Amino acid sequence: MAKELEGFNFEQRHGKARVRVGRVWRSNDGRRHFMVEWNVNISLLSNCVAAYVRDDNSDIVATDTMKNTVYVKAKECSEQLSAEEFAILLGKHFTSIYPQVYTAIVKIVEKPWERISVNGQPHEHGFKLGSEKHTTEAIIQKSGALQLTSGIEGLSLLKTTQSGFEGFIRDKYTALPETRERMLATEVTSSWRYSYESVSSIPQKPLYFNDQYLNVKNVLVDTFFGPPVGGVYSASVQSTLLQMAKAVLSRFTDISSVQLKMPNIHFLPVNISSKDNGNIVKFNDDVYLPTDEPHGSIEASLSRFWSKM
Repeated sequence: MAKELEGFNFEQRHGKARVRVGRVWRSNDGRRHFMVEWNVNISLLSNCVAAYVRDDNSDIVATDTMKNTVYVKAKECSEQLSAEEFAILLGKHFTSIYPQVYTAIVKIVEKPWERISVNGQPHEHGFKLGSEKHTTEAIIQKSGALQLTSGIEGLSLLKTTQSGFEGFIRDKYTALPETRERMLATEVTSSWRYSYESVSSIPQKPLYFNDQYLNVKNVLVDTFFGPPVGGVYSASVQSTLLQMAKAVLSRFTDISSVQLKMPNIHFLPVNISSKDNGNIVKFNDDVYLPTDEPHGSIEASLSRFWSKM
């Protein structure tokens, strides 16, 4: 919320970034353990202009207090909960305890620790680090109004066929050949906005948002690859991205919008020849040079007509 200050519009916020917290819960018999590792970022929008203009810090919530609050609230959570629920819990705390704070923005990135199996049996307390990360952002107003977004980062996907790229603009700078047979690789970053508009309206089912995260991830992956036999053809990253976004909105009625970023990570055909020896390596859809830069950059968003993206 902008304020007029000496003839200017002035906006400010302050918070604590990269608060790392690990939390372990135990089953009733104490044998089976559950754990999360979260990286928490907090921003508070508050009426503390006096700190900027009069050296008066009396309305400031110290960022060290914010950090300590993360650990206190993690300790108080005796039951397992999702990153979304923890973000909302923190936001409710800051907007209800401090009269000066009118909005709290809490972002959490969950590190992907996954339970391991030994001889086909899930281990009681053993975990390994996975790849993609579960993200969330909760914006909570003092009134209880809510904007809740979840997402995924680092979802690496690759298929070795059923991809092509044809019919694009060709001019004097174009060297890329058209093809109906190429490898398609990307690292998906996606976020989706839930339609819940207040803290009181979110589902009360335990770990609901964890389940939704896994369900959305599965829909994204399944749409990218298609059926296990034969797959599905991709005419471009753009086409596949749209199909993935449409699949999410079609499947989940409580998601109002989805954003996707899908870089086109190139695997280049390897052809090696020399004047003396001719073809040393002749590409036959088999040997590639993996690259990570430069890469194509494709992103888009899709929302329902009533969505407040």
